[in-house]
Amino acid sequence: MAGGQEADLVLAGGKIRTPAHPSGFAEALAVRDGAILAVGTDDEIKELTGRRTRVIDLRGRLALPAFCDAHVHPVSGGLESLRCNLVGLRSRHECLEAVDDYCSALPGGGWVLGGGWTMSAFPGGLPTAADLDTVTAGHPAFLPNRDHHTAWVNTATLTLAGIDAGTPDPADGRIERDEAGQPTGALHDGAMRLVADRMPRAGPAELIAGLMAGQTHLHSLGITRFQDACVGTAGELGMPDSFEAYLMAADYGLLSSGVVGALWWDRNRGLEQIDDLLTRRERASAGPFRATTVKLMLDGVCETFTAAMSSPYLDGHGHPGHHQGRLFIEAEELREITRRLAAEGFQLHFHALGDAAVSAALDALAALPAGPRRQARHHLAHLQFITPRDMGRFAELDAVANFQPLWACAEEQMLEMTLPFVGAERAAWQYQIGSLVRGGAKIAFGSDWPVSSADPLQEIHVAVNRVLSERLGRPGQPECEDPFLPDQAITLDAAIDAFTSGVAWVNHEEDETGRLLPGMRADVTVLDQDLYAIPARDIGSTSVMTTIAGGVVVHGDR
Repeated sequence: MAGGQEADLVLAGGKIRTPAHPSGFAEALAVRDGAILAVGTDDEIKELTGRRTRVIDLRGRLALPAFCDAHVHPVSGGLESLRCNLVGLRSRHECLEAVDDYCSALPGGGWVLGGGWTMSAFPGGLPTAADLDTVTAGHPAFLPNRDHHTAWVNTATLTLAGIDAGTPDPADGRIERDEAGQPTGALHDGAMRLVADRMPRAGPAELIAGLMAGQTHLHSLGITRFQDACVGTAGELGMPDSFEAYLMAADYGLLSSGVVGALWWDRNRGLEQIDDLLTRRERASAGPFRATTVKLMLDGVCETFTAAMSSPYLDGHGHPGHHQGRLFIEAEELREITRRLAAEGFQLHFHALGDAAVSAALDALAALPAGPRRQARHHLAHLQFITPRDMGRFAELDAVANFQPLWACAEEQMLEMTLPFVGAERAAWQYQIGSLVRGGAKIAFGSDWPVSSADPLQEIHVAVNRVLSERLGRPGQPECEDPFLPDQAITLDAAIDAFTSGVAWVNHEEDETGRLLPGMRADVTVLDQDLYAIPARDIGSTSVMTTIAGGVVVHGDR
């Protein structure tokens, strides 16, 4: 046996994507003590196989570096799956039926919590308290939609929170109202906090259960490392504080993922919270959970007109309206926050969806010293709209473009709730992944799950094809046929890199994971078909067979 080294685990008889071979692929891979011992031919790796080695025959299947996710909410996603889960329901009737079923087993005084509904499931895009009242039997209800920028509440909740016609809209949100000014049951962005502050908080056991459910789901999709985009109390998003849950899971040996936590910036507290963030970073500075990033939420979403735009939204008839969204953190304040956090060595993770928010984030980064800025690898997430004048600034400022590529297609929400309100010029500014890749910007991909599917293969499908796969789309519907801005498509290799080495770069782990090379962590995903041997249109029909994290099979063991 070569060098007397016996592998713990061997993957053989496959097609393993690795930069260690000129062709980009090897046949086999050996693992010892959680790290890759060698990659090579079956015969070469056989020399490292001993009596105690476990050998997995890939049977010709494709093995990739395990996927990473640059922007995800696993605790919220896990909790929603364990609560009143409305994910994937496509009609008002289906949602009400699911809530009714959930309430039938709810004890007296219990809240109806969960969420995941889509705006396209409801006439006009928004549900009402009156509808929810018919199935909740007086239980207070708080159900965020899939993007967590709007919550569906019933009359009991509105009454409990004291929300009525006289309640003013918060500066960073909006209460949906009828013509008489009465709340109708939808709370947007900062208005969600009016209820969230009164809700029962999930206890440690429930948060751990949510984290484990989320981690299991991510492992099933080939994901072993990620950046949690909201670690802290974010009432305006309906998300619980998961910091202690991560520490407990790590201490108990339950965390089989590598996690970077983006600590939530509470825009109501100001600069005095930096000391608290530093304390949290110190408590989570090593091991599988590291809280080294701060999340700054700059705006909302286009569908509710809360994404910050440089000019007003249209009224649906092609005429400028009165809303253009607004920055949740004003530009001058943002520059000071950014300066202070960067000086403390934090990486910054911006939610920037509208073009004005993207510009504000880039302006704030431009004011930082170049050297530390480059080392920090700050990143902007979502990037639905980028003005032409900002396109070259990502590479210039070493800012990573953190896209959620599943959204870069002409699905129902895009066709009905975005394009009519932005106009042709701004429509072409959306999800410009291809242009940024060609311009030399660093790219990382994330899912924003539970906002949308966490499946990297579905997102890679859209990044390459600019259409939904048939697995997620509705066959025969217009959104499944025509590529959206096809010039912004990228190659399969670029898309895989964005979900592997690109995220590793963001998380300062490029020497540890994201590629299958000797000495790196044995994080591997095995697919049921070879992405390089099938037509691009079939990428989305692919599934994960096996996921390996640090040399341990965490999904698909047989």
